[in-house]
Amino acid sequence: MKIVVIGGTGLIGSKVVTRLEDHGHEVVAASPASGVNTLTGEGLADAMRGASVVVDLSNSPSFADAAVLEFFETSTRNQLAAEAAAGVTHHVALSVVGTQDLAESGYFRAKIAQEDLITGSPIPYSIVHATQFFEFLPALADMHLVSDTVRVPDAQFQPMASDDVADAVTRVVEGAPVNGIVEVGGPEAFPLEDLIRRDLERHGDARAVVADPDAKYSGARIEEHTLIPGPDATLGTVRYDDWAHATTR
Repeated sequence: MKIVVIGGTGLIGSKVVTRLEDHGHEVVAASPASGVNTLTGEGLADAMRGASVVVDLSNSPSFADAAVLEFFETSTRNQLAAEAAAGVTHHVALSVVGTQDLAESGYFRAKIAQEDLITGSPIPYSIVHATQFFEFLPALADMHLVSDTVRVPDAQFQPMASDDVADAVTRVVEGAPVNGIVEVGGPEAFPLEDLIRRDLERHGDARAVVADPDAKYSGARIEEHTLIPGPDATLGTVRYDDWAHATTR
């Protein structure tokens, strides 16, 4: 198949592009650097000509509430319009486990808007809800820094390796549209504060990490299991300790 990967040069996108090419597909790694801009529409028609599947792995360059909403709404509308014109038969998007329960967050309101546009389109679709990536743990700590202490919600967390995310997205891309959500997560659950503390320690970062019942996650109050995938989720195979060992050699 011809497959267009929006955000094809990013962390997940580059891995998905490699996997799809290894499987013999014709892949367009679309990004502004390659002349494809989903906000202006530049290059979309040419990139999608003859494509069967479009995979949206892009993310907003700004997490400010108004900017992130504009990004996901504009980008998604432009993609879906170009896909309809090109006869694309499967739209795949990567989103986040717990999105629908995080509407207090401006970022997740934008993701909800993105998903609503996809589900309201006539184009068959699959939305992959993944848990957070191991690679994002340092940034997550920074997001929750108050004075000199990292304050995170008292919640469970089941992150996964980016390789497992890329494997899951690739499987969905090569399959039939589910016209629904596919959940994926890591093989282990942890208290959020414990895993962030462990990840900081492996980087020699001595900042204190505490579970704060008043702390929000990306601006949203969460329950203990908001960030945990459901019982039917497909779980990755890479454990945190193995990933940490492999990435600190």
